[in-house]
Amino acid sequence: MIIEPRTRGFICLTSHPKGCEQNVINQIDYIKSKGAIDGPKKVLVIGASTGFGLASRITSAFGANASTIGVYFEKPPSEGRPASPGWYNTAAFETQAHKEGLYAKSINGDAFSNEIKRQTLDLIKEDLGQVDLVIYSLASPVRTHPDTGVKYKSVLKPIGDTFQNKTVDFHTGKVTEVSIAPAEGDDIENTVAVMGGEDWKMWIDALKAEGLLAPDFNTVAYSYIGPSLTEAVYRKGTIGRAKDHLEATAFDITDTLKDLNGKAYVSVNKALVTQASSAIPVIPLYISLLYKVMKEMDIHEGCIEQIQRLFSDRLYADTIPTDEQGRIRIDDWEMRDDVQARVAELWKEATTETLPEIGDLKGYDTDFFNLFGFKVPGVDYDADVNEVVAIPGLQ
Repeated sequence: MIIEPRTRGFICLTSHPKGCEQNVINQIDYIKSKGAIDGPKKVLVIGASTGFGLASRITSAFGANASTIGVYFEKPPSEGRPASPGWYNTAAFETQAHKEGLYAKSINGDAFSNEIKRQTLDLIKEDLGQVDLVIYSLASPVRTHPDTGVKYKSVLKPIGDTFQNKTVDFHTGKVTEVSIAPAEGDDIENTVAVMGGEDWKMWIDALKAEGLLAPDFNTVAYSYIGPSLTEAVYRKGTIGRAKDHLEATAFDITDTLKDLNGKAYVSVNKALVTQASSAIPVIPLYISLLYKVMKEMDIHEGCIEQIQRLFSDRLYADTIPTDEQGRIRIDDWEMRDDVQARVAELWKEATTETLPEIGDLKGYDTDFFNLFGFKVPGVDYDADVNEVVAIPGLQ
């Protein structure tokens, strides 16, 4: 079939297998170009099919020659219906990994569930024995608690006051005012239950209980802080409470890993175009201005550049630099004073008329469609493609 992008708001309803494949190959080529990393050898990535999770799997495999198991929740293809992009990403990754003799298997299902945890533990036990790195990169809006069956839904709201500021529809370029009512009822508790650290700790506890963690084991979860421009709706909002819980959980996990000389870290990453960030009001406008500034300063990074730097300069350096809260900061270039000062200036000037000149809306748009395998250079989108693609290491 010929597959074209079909969008609804901040979601693309279709994805392109060849575009996703080329995207993955481009990331693999980047990692290879940066040279070998003396890093992990047996890696579990929870949330492995897109964004930072996918970049972590690629970096582990093609940077450190690691065996990898990926866990994710993706929609498979059927005749006439493309899969979700993470399905095609994983198929491309595993195909390339197997070509180079690298172990790569995966499990598709709800990572919050006891069933998928059990299946993953059994696979590690059977094939790898132990893992020396677990990356936790889930970005689900909903979680069903595996023990109680209670379903929690996260919300993106400020706490205390109504939030008002500018935002942009990145499809049309129209800048408007947005107003978001504050959290109420169980909004904070629900968001923490979905996006906090409880499930991360459940994974590590389950792996440790069965002796599946290697000595000197590390685990990393991903977070974001961001600038004062977005803090009312992000870091000081419901999501911020969840991130606070995630970061506190890192210390709890580290306490349980003392006998292994293991550590849990939160890595604070840069603002990037993801399916999740596209849904957050204000963030698309901020990112379009940030991209413009960082590209002009020649310090812009995408997911793969960020994770390569995390592994080579932080996680597997002689000493792991952290901030006063114990977090690894690879948002350091984004949060530079000169970058943030320039973005704040441009924010004041941002209107529908000025944004094409002062922002990088084109870059935002391209990155968004790249997530789904569209607008990738070198791909013939007029050609027929087979939408039914198998993942070679799927269990």
